[in-house]
Amino acid sequence: MARRCELTGKGVLTGNNVSHAHNRTRRRFLPNVQETKLYSESLDRTMRFKVTAYALRSVEHNGGLDNFLLKAKDAQLSAGALRIKRELAKNAKAAAAA
Repeated sequence: MARRCELTGKGVLTGNNVSHAHNRTRRRFLPNVQETKLYSESLDRTMRFKVTAYALRSVEHNGGLDNFLLKAKDAQLSAGALRIKRELAKNAKAAAAA
């Protein structure tokens, strides 16, 4: 999964370079993807993700990785993030039952 954010699904976009003479050539807009470790409080461990700078801001805005994943839509998450989301939901359900 190259150049795609695992949390938001952002990927490469395409467009045109437009010169002063209005000549158009194709170009790619690459997302600002960084490999980083994010900490899950309820699972008490860190996980590695390839995320965009935008996604990191969103994670912080939502109060951490756990809250972000629980609010995120399943369609935009990668397979690894979706697996962690299921673990979080299972932990929350077990905590509520106890």
